[in-house]
Amino acid sequence: MSKLIKPQGYTALLDMVQTEHGIKQIKEFFQQNISTELRLRRVTAPLFVLQGLGINDDLNGVERAVTFPIKDLGDAKAEVVHSLAKWKRLSLAENNIAPGYGIYTDMNAIRADEELDNLHSLYVDQWDWEAVIRPEQRTVAFLKNVVERIYAAIRRTEYLVCENYPCIKPFLPEKITFVHSEDLLAMYPDKSPKEREDAICEKYGAVFLIGIGGKLANGEKHDGRAPDYDDWTTVGENGKAGLNGDILIWYPVLGRSFELSSMGIRVNKEALLRQLKIEDKEERQQLYFHKKLLAGELPESIGGGIGQSRLCMVLLHKAHIGEIQASIWPDDMRQECKAMGMNLI
Repeated sequence: MSKLIKPQGYTALLDMVQTEHGIKQIKEFFQQNISTELRLRRVTAPLFVLQGLGINDDLNGVERAVTFPIKDLGDAKAEVVHSLAKWKRLSLAENNIAPGYGIYTDMNAIRADEELDNLHSLYVDQWDWEAVIRPEQRTVAFLKNVVERIYAAIRRTEYLVCENYPCIKPFLPEKITFVHSEDLLAMYPDKSPKEREDAICEKYGAVFLIGIGGKLANGEKHDGRAPDYDDWTTVGENGKAGLNGDILIWYPVLGRSFELSSMGIRVNKEALLRQLKIEDKEERQQLYFHKKLLAGELPESIGGGIGQSRLCMVLLHKAHIGEIQASIWPDDMRQECKAMGMNLI
């Protein structure tokens, strides 16, 4: 309960019926916008994959996947996906997607190791997307352009919500600001990574934080990233490492920074080998996904995930993600949330 943020005087602006309608409108409108903006077509994705192929997303490398035996496969183990970062790249290859085009899908995951609070649930739903790029597009400039287009789709969706529900007022800034994690450390050397995110988001309103996964000048990582999907070691034209990052906003309802998306240009052969060595995970070269990448059988790509419940939470001005999605919460959290006007589904 210590991690529960308790906004003073919180009152939900929409009742349950309005909230459910709002969720539907946001999801339908945003996915149409993002698919048009980035030229993505919808595909059907798995809820689980076979264990041991290296297809599942390892996130920070410590989270346990939910696993179960498959009777008709001799009790071979399947695991519920954490995200579809690697599966999407395999799908791009299988479908011969051309450069400049891509795919998106509804990703549903179970993350049993999450610490439950206003933003974190056992259930994760996001739009996972991936697009084929040309080798010469592996640049910070290209990454920034894609981020700006995603942010524009988010703001268009905010406008729709405010038009439909006049009690909700827009708060997202017109522009998103780009900051590298090394520069953020230099700006706030005495703060923790989370405190640095809060400070920069409060200052600018919306930030794309570049370069997450590698060690910074202080010898610490801003945050963890698996070594085999995002490229966080290639040095860009700004002289700093990292072709990935997070879309963060300042969320006034909770008075803190709020992550809406994690994304990046994906590893090529050189970056994969480099990052596996840094993380002492070189044995992964023998896995199915990694073999295909190292053999040049997977396209260059950019991709990420955009939280569905998180986007709805922000645009409907809710204080707890449990007001948007059905999940499992501790009884004492449910009771305390109810007393504060956060009615968890």
